[in-house]
Amino acid sequence: MENSCRNTLRKDEILRGRKVVSELFDSGSSIKGEFLRIVFASLSLDGLSCRRGNTLVLFVVGKKNVPSAVDRNRIKRLMREAYRHEKCVAVNCAEHLGQHDGRALCIALIYTGRSRSKVQADRFRKEVRRLLEAVRQQIS
Repeated sequence: MENSCRNTLRKDEILRGRKVVSELFDSGSSIKGEFLRIVFASLSLDGLSCRRGNTLVLFVVGKKNVPSAVDRNRIKRLMREAYRHEKCVAVNCAEHLGQHDGRALCIALIYTGRSRSKVQADRFRKEVRRLLEAVRQQIS
């Protein structure tokens, strides 16, 4: 198994920084799923702490959608776990982008469901997989 396709999520794979996040949301494309929305963009490596052809990911759960901090944290944990298992699809997209123009794939996974609807881990995983496949099709 390739080193880049391990089922881990290291700290340097998390998207950080107000400037980069605002650039992602300003210039990114969006795909909406059942209870998740994905925003993605190919951003230059200036100021990004990642290797060429890598993927940076951000997990967002809005306070208006899920007022309880405990529930927001649980949803973020489930999103991280689902992404970690389905990361190979995103890594393949990022490697494709990195070969062509030296840019990194930045992804934001945004929970759009409501706090009343309890979503199980397997549904998160299927939704993340479906959204990442859609990103791969749009990039190719």
